[in-house]
Amino acid sequence: MAGPHENLETAEHAEHAAHSNKKIALLISVLALFLAFSETLGKSAQTSALTLNVTSNDLWSFFQAKTIRMTVLSTAAEQMQIEADRTADADAKARLLKTIDTWKKTATRYNDEPETHEGRKQLSERAKAAEHQRDEALARYHNYEFASAAFQIGIVLASATIITGMIVLAWLSGALGIAGLAFSAFGLWAPHALDFLTHASH
Repeated sequence: MAGPHENLETAEHAEHAAHSNKKIALLISVLALFLAFSETLGKSAQTSALTLNVTSNDLWSFFQAKTIRMTVLSTAAEQMQIEADRTADADAKARLLKTIDTWKKTATRYNDEPETHEGRKQLSERAKAAEHQRDEALARYHNYEFASAAFQIGIVLASATIITGMIVLAWLSGALGIAGLAFSAFGLWAPHALDFLTHASH
């Protein structure tokens, strides 16, 4: 039978193990909470990127349609100008010149229409702005994906600590949690920071 000293030592070991397990359980809970945040933010960024990609594609399609219309009208106006120059009838020439003037004004409006923001110039600016926002959202999404991966691996290592008793795994789990927080911070405030670091290293 074990003596009182051994029983006390066993009890202390059990208490210590229980205390350590509580700390590990708390670590797992915190990592799971951060994981939920990074997953939610990542999903939101991904949805935003997809929406902005559709928006930019639509704007470029509208831009191409306006370009085609402007080209057709400009070509038709040039052809009609040749016809007007050959016409001797003053009334007919006046009608042709009036039509030419209308077509040229319409072509100019297709190219630049600040009132409606639907001229080629405005559409191009809007499409480029949407592309920039899309790229920002994609960069955020990638950072959140890295963060989620770090939190997930951290949870696995923390869980393994309870089974194996290897405290080094808990430290690695904590380090991955910090890395996940760093990626989340990049996603929120500096989505292109990793791109900058990658280019700087080259």
